[in-house]
Amino acid sequence: MSKTLIAPSVLAADFANLQRDVEMINNSEADWFHIDIMDGVFVPNISYGMPVLKAITQHAKKTIDVHLMIIDPDRYIKEFAALGADILTVHYEACTHLHRTLQAIKNEGMKAGVAINPHTSVDLLKDIINDIDVVLIMSVNPGFGGQSFIENTFNKVQRLKEIISINNANTLIEIDGGVTDKNAGELSKAGADVLVAGSYVFKSDDQPNTIKNLKQIANS
Repeated sequence: MSKTLIAPSVLAADFANLQRDVEMINNSEADWFHIDIMDGVFVPNISYGMPVLKAITQHAKKTIDVHLMIIDPDRYIKEFAALGADILTVHYEACTHLHRTLQAIKNEGMKAGVAINPHTSVDLLKDIINDIDVVLIMSVNPGFGGQSFIENTFNKVQRLKEIISINNANTLIEIDGGVTDKNAGELSKAGADVLVAGSYVFKSDDQPNTIKNLKQIANS
């Protein structure tokens, strides 16, 4: 059985000490960098844009997992590839022609992810599950960090795991929002492959140890 990966969310980092926090992730047991790009339209918040992503990718030594919470993401696919994204995740709710968007992402050499909001059913992904490398289940409403975890997420993970198995797909399941040591083990048992942790990691006193503990809990 493959190990559950940990992806600290850079949105929760200290932007005045961004390089320090990037190096902390590099030197920790974390597996991915999770980077949220928000446009203030698709979600009620604006995060950071291309220059900050470029600064992060110049120092990051691990997989760059970019989550686009923006409308019309197709406009920027080439640009995110050029900036060093390894995985580019778009929202199901933001894509009119999702299959075409996924193909465009793969054509640029990136892995293609699809994120779904808490109210969106995983069953909507059945027909294209074999084209998706990662499904990102939002376990809070997207836009702001530090929100509490939505319990129905466990059911969604189990259902999505069934869909992946039935279709013999290799899709990874990623969870974003409210992940802590309290739910990491249960999420992993339900079928989650990647856990995104933001506030939980960056608000802790010993960030590398928090990542290490989270990983141990998820894989115990």
